[in-house]
Amino acid sequence: MKLQFLVSAVNQDARALAEKMNLQAESIIINQCRENRYEEFEYRENRMRCYHFAEKGVGLSRNNALLRADRDICLFADEDIVYAEGADKLVLDAFLAHPEADMLLFNVKVQESRRTYWTERFHRVRLYNCGRYPAYSFALRTEKMHAANLSYSLLFGGGAKYSNGEDSLFISDCLKAGLKVYAVPVEIGEEVPRPSTWFHGYDEKFFYDRGVLYHALYGRLAVLMGLRFLLKNKAVMCAGEIGFQEAKKFLETGIRDAKKGL
Repeated sequence: MKLQFLVSAVNQDARALAEKMNLQAESIIINQCRENRYEEFEYRENRMRCYHFAEKGVGLSRNNALLRADRDICLFADEDIVYAEGADKLVLDAFLAHPEADMLLFNVKVQESRRTYWTERFHRVRLYNCGRYPAYSFALRTEKMHAANLSYSLLFGGGAKYSNGEDSLFISDCLKAGLKVYAVPVEIGEEVPRPSTWFHGYDEKFFYDRGVLYHALYGRLAVLMGLRFLLKNKAVMCAGEIGFQEAKKFLETGIRDAKKGL
């Protein structure tokens, strides 16, 4: 089997980025910047294809990489991830060990305040618990992904209308398409801390956008899942200027508006 990194980046020097991230397999780098051009080079004897596009939006970036993915396994990557030496082998070995899996979710170290998941044991991922995994944990069998016609939403994420949630929607679409998704207790890299491109505090837009996302993810269960989300996180999210009741109002407004059409 062959592995391919699918890298989303903004205003980066592709050659320096390959070295910084320690890319250990063939890669497709989508660099959103101010020009349209293509470059190709070798890093550690692996082919690096870099597409520079004068556009913005993380969903668009990932789709541009997905369209060009052509190796057995594709691993989603962000510019702020540094891969451990041997990460390529760890990913391929996990797929060889789990032939039943169409998609595997790997551990990547992040700051404690940003951690949304950490896999301690191998387990199946379902619709009810898929919303906490970021794209940089995703690896898929490319042929299965293309056969299911999967792509990223252009409405959610950095550079889009709604602030985040594109990863949750993608993994949800994978599950709805019948792909078998598992999380594995295998660490492949570490995130280098940087300012968020979308998070500007627990303000009205944060809760409103969360309501829109929950409608897209859960449909009729959106209000229930939204309430669960607020109750679980109210000590952190509702401790500032926006209290619990106001946050609930903004979230429910987002759900109602989404029902009318995004």
